[in-house]
Amino acid sequence: MEEYVVYILASSKTEKLYKGHTSNLIERFKSHNALSEKGWTIRYRPWRVVFVRFFKTKKEAMCFEKYLKT
Repeated sequence: MEEYVVYILASSKTEKLYKGHTSNLIERFKSHNALSEKGWTIRYRPWRVVFVRFFKTKKEAMCFEKYLKT
């Protein structure tokens, strides 16, 4: 069974936070810190994980992520 994770990243250079959800936190973290070549998160690298919460369904994870962003 696949688990979903809501996570918050904090920029080590600034006070910026990034909130998201994924089914593979390790790969997503690598993407934010090294693999991506464009996008909002590359400007604030390096990132560190400051919060994670696991959910059984994608819908639950998406609802909680939306809650954090409001």
